[in-house]
Order: sequence, then structure tokens, then C-alpha cells
Amino acid sequence: MIHPLLRLAATQPHLLGDHVEAYASMIGEEVSRASTSWAVRIGLLLAALALAVVGLVLTGVSLLLVAALPASDYQAPWALIVVPLVPFVIAVVCAMVAKSKPPAGAFEKIKGQLDADMAMLREVSAA
Repeated sequence: MIHPLLRLAATQPHLLGDHVEAYASMIGEEVSRASTSWAVRIGLLLAALALAVVGLVLTGVSLLLVAALPASDYQAPWALIVVPLVPFVIAVVCAMVAKSKPPAGAFEKIKGQLDADMAMLREVSAA
């Protein structure tokens, strides 16, 4: 009354090796996909942070120009608002894109395969 899995390991070990190799391949793919997703999200969040800092610096420059120059010397007063606003808008877009793509479903394929294998082993053990 040897368990069928042990019998298979004793008689045809290459099948178990192939199965483990397939699992390793699946895990490699999932890790690659998840790490790429996280890298993109972190890159977008870092870009948003950098752009927010640039926007703050440009806001400071605009405030210094308003304080240092008389109002009649402004050639394009709208630029004092628009120029610092552009990095802030791009930062918000980067942050929204980063938050809109959560890495959901990571390792779901592997979990499904493990569940299927365990169900098959239970059926074989019950028989």
C-alpha cells in the first residue's frame, strides 16, 4: 500500500522533475511580472515626488519674482502661475497612474495550479 506519489517517484522520477521544473518556470514568470509591476509603480511615484519638488521650487521662484519686481514690469504675469502648475499637474497624473494599477492577482496562477495538484492527490489517495 505505497502511496501513488511515492510509487511514481520511485518508478518515474523524471516526471516529478518535469513537474517541479514547470513550477519553477511558473514562479519565475510570476516573480518577473510582479517585480516589473512594482518597479513601474515605484518609478511613477518617484517621478511624482520629483515633479512635486520641482513645482515647489518654481513656486518659490515665482513668489520671489512677485516680491522683487514691480507689477508693471511683468511681461507675462500668467507665466508666474502656469509654469509652477505644470509640474504639479504632471505629478498628480503620475501618482494617479501609479495608484490605478495595483499588482492584483500576483501568484494566482501558481495558487490555482497548487490547488489542482492537491485535489488530484486527494482523489488518488482516496481511491
